[in-house]
Amino acid sequence: MKSEARRRGPLGRFWGHLTTITYHKWLVFCYCRRLGLWRQGLAHDLSKYSPAEFWPGVKYFQGNRSPNDAQRKAEGCSTAWLHHKGRNRHHMEYWIDYSTGSDAPLSGMRMPEKYVAEMFCDRLAACQNYNGAAYKDSDAYDYYMRSRSHYVMHPQTQALLEKLLIMLRDEGQPATFAYI
Repeated sequence: MKSEARRRGPLGRFWGHLTTITYHKWLVFCYCRRLGLWRQGLAHDLSKYSPAEFWPGVKYFQGNRSPNDAQRKAEGCSTAWLHHKGRNRHHMEYWIDYSTGSDAPLSGMRMPEKYVAEMFCDRLAACQNYNGAAYKDSDAYDYYMRSRSHYVMHPQTQALLEKLLIMLRDEGQPATFAYI
């Protein structure tokens, strides 16, 4: 269905993007609510409905992956992503600052655990949304590992996120949500 929306032109991309982000937001809300983070779940990704993020999302909608990647490829950067990461604390990129050490110019700041939990929910929901019926509990871990080498993340934040993704992969959702 998502690929059909792309073939229908601008209106199909509009509805396809709107339904994709709304379903993603719904999944994250459900997961955050399970963790007692209902306010975070309600506020999750509201910036995706802002013109700065929504219209590039419509223009580059593909249905099976983030439109930010397509915008980045076409334009050299994703203005939607730059807007998004600066407004949403559940993204590790929100927590990057200049380093006080001499080993690297930038470093990841430690994320509060409630935002690591939301980041976990976000990754889980994104994999379920884009993979559909083919989703497996190992998908979020596999996706993370493909990009891990270039992440700038605080070691404790990274260790916690990896622990949760491994637990999801190996023990499933019920055990992971119970742990969180």
